[in-house]
Amino acid sequence: MDRAEAVVKIGVITFPGTLDDVDAARAARYADAEAVSLWHADEDLHGVDAVIVPGGFSYGDYLRCGAIARFAPVMTSVVEAARKGMPVLGICNGFQILCEAGLLPGALVRNAKLHFVCRDQWLRVENNTTSWTGRYEKGAEILVPLKSGEGGYVADQSTLDELEGEGRVVFRYVGENPNGSRNDIAGVCSANGRVVGLMPHPEHAIDALTGPSDDGLGMFYSAVDALVAATA
Repeated sequence: MDRAEAVVKIGVITFPGTLDDVDAARAARYADAEAVSLWHADEDLHGVDAVIVPGGFSYGDYLRCGAIARFAPVMTSVVEAARKGMPVLGICNGFQILCEAGLLPGALVRNAKLHFVCRDQWLRVENNTTSWTGRYEKGAEILVPLKSGEGGYVADQSTLDELEGEGRVVFRYVGENPNGSRNDIAGVCSANGRVVGLMPHPEHAIDALTGPSDDGLGMFYSAVDALVAATA
């Protein structure tokens, strides 16, 4: 399929308490994809080719971040689609939800020193072979916003060893660790590289006029590239 003829549809989920769905949809459109709104209570994915689980405070972060959203009807379909190979991106609260849903290993806990962190953060691209990172050079450093209170990535030592050994750490914090994440991990991926979760917000770095950079746009172009290539 010629890229000019391809229309990639990226679904963006909205839960009660979601804040960044509009920004994620805008990022998809910036990457020449069609953004499709997905409602938490609707199992239908409306024929999308990929899904973004955006940031915010789904269900007010009651019980535990992402723990309630994980059981939303739409997530049943997302989990099933992801296991069949659909690219899925979880950003911030979306990362928490993907971990709770079992699509990614580990968990996110309260930041070190229990402070909410809101700042522009440098990340190093550790894996550029995922569905969401193909536009980057391995080792590239990108600048994107970070805004979270429960962003510390944790996992048991065997899981960390597995992630490191299999190259499944996708992004790592550069400089001072902002939240106490183990191994400075900012984002990880599934074994097949199609499901990616990260705590910082690439959708807020798609235009140098409104963000600290446009470095985040590469993630959304990467997904479009991967999906177009799969249908060529």
